[in-house]
Amino acid sequence: MFKVNVLQLFRLMDSCIKKRTATKNKIYGEEVLGIPSKYVYRSLKRIKKYLDKEILGIEKKLLSLVKQEQQVQLTLLTSIPGIEFKTALFMILITDGFTKFENSKQLCSYVGITPTIRESGSSVRGKSRISKVGNRKLRNLLFLCSFNACKHNKACRDIYERIVNKGKGKKLALIAVSNKLIKQSFAIAKSGLPYDETYVSVLPK
Repeated sequence: MFKVNVLQLFRLMDSCIKKRTATKNKIYGEEVLGIPSKYVYRSLKRIKKYLDKEILGIEKKLLSLVKQEQQVQLTLLTSIPGIEFKTALFMILITDGFTKFENSKQLCSYVGITPTIRESGSSVRGKSRISKVGNRKLRNLLFLCSFNACKHNKACRDIYERIVNKGKGKKLALIAVSNKLIKQSFAIAKSGLPYDETYVSVLPK
């Protein structure tokens, strides 16, 4: 029942977030006009305020549910620089508290951020690209987290800079960071210890 309730709340929150984004775009569009309709502008502001309130309420409900079931893991995962509440929550949900996978490699494969190589013939290699197989929702959340991780997570920043300095694309570097975030999350969830920069740097890859 816990998993069903959380999935329903996630779907509702995603719907509200999409509506809020659309409303923000409309507000911006009105502002660009220079002389927006006061009625339309105020109405859009009220709609955005309502959606803000609904999203906050859903997040509180989700947190309440997780506190009953997986508060320890949620606290551990959000101790990782770059991992946000929503991503940690969704990761716990799809892994059943990290019990569905034996190692981080399996989880990376499931999420679909294991790079694949396109090949032509026996010796010509193509570009490395992200796998399209896996859980798209979590993959997208991790990709968004990778931007902050590059700034605040030393291990992730090192990976990003190393790849970019080799002349590789920034998107490929962010995929590698997402992969690293999964490995850190898996290791921390299994160890039961909060994030420690020194500790995670020596974890097996």
